[in-house]
Amino acid sequence: MTHIFLGIDPGIRGALALVEIREDGPRVVDAIDIPTIGTGAKERVNVHAVREWVLQHGPFRAFVERGSSMPRQGVASTYKFGRAVGSIEATIALCNVPLEIVEPSMWKRALRLRGKDKEGSRQKALELFPHAQHLLARKKDHQRRGHAHRLFRRVVFDVGQAGAG
Repeated sequence: MTHIFLGIDPGIRGALALVEIREDGPRVVDAIDIPTIGTGAKERVNVHAVREWVLQHGPFRAFVERGSSMPRQGVASTYKFGRAVGSIEATIALCNVPLEIVEPSMWKRALRLRGKDKEGSRQKALELFPHAQHLLARKKDHQRRGHAHRLFRRVVFDVGQAGAG
């Protein structure tokens, strides 16, 4: 039996990734940057696009990375981030996909990744998912490096969940 899991790096500059857990190992199904509408202070998550994408793939379960404001982050940007996270979580819930919040330190520790360096995550993801190189090829793209984070959560948590279920 195979299951498709959804990993979410929340926020306006976040991303969504789907990984199918199969007998021969995990396989990346798709990964996208969080779709947005509006610009500047009016930029927000395009919940309709997220909903359509999630329903198209029908994931078995979703995992969202717990986010928080950064030191010295302004009130307006903190509010924008929180609004984006809430929009994403509500959209996933309304798609009837079970959602679990994951601490970043848990999956990073399991993969022996240190600090906040997303390039290390991207390199590790390229090792684990060579067939997904087109999603992880650009070093300079913040969202693409973020896709690596989602792929790691899928391997660490979803393979364990699928094996236990």
